[in-house]
Parts: sequence; C-alpha cells; structure tokens
Amino acid sequence: MPIVNIQLIEGRSDAQKEALIEKVTAACVETVDCTPESVRVVLADIAPQDFGVAGASVKKRRETTT
Repeated sequence: MPIVNIQLIEGRSDAQKEALIEKVTAACVETVDCTPESVRVVLADIAPQDFGVAGASVKKRRETTT
C-alpha cells in the first residue's frame, strides 16, 4: 500500500488539493502497479511563518516582494 506524504505552504484551494490527490493516486497506480483503493495520500499544510527559505520565513519573503 503506497502512502504518500506531501507538505504544502498554506493557501491551496480545496479543488487544487483534490486534483493533487487524484493525480498522485494515478501516478502510484501507473508506476507501482497497485489499485487506487490501496493508495493513501496525506496532505499537510504548513503556515508560511513556519517554513524558511534562504534564512527567512516564507511569510517574510512574501512581505518583502509585494
């Protein structure tokens, strides 16, 4: 049973998450020869202030680019 964990910065819509789950499931079915029912996809939202890139949080980086 494939279990796929995906972490995302907050802000994706429910529709985007549904599409991601659908496509990741299809990729697993195609590449590891399993049934869609056996695939588990776990999405975890991360707050922008809890994720850093190049020494600054994503929140801070977004504030300085807008």
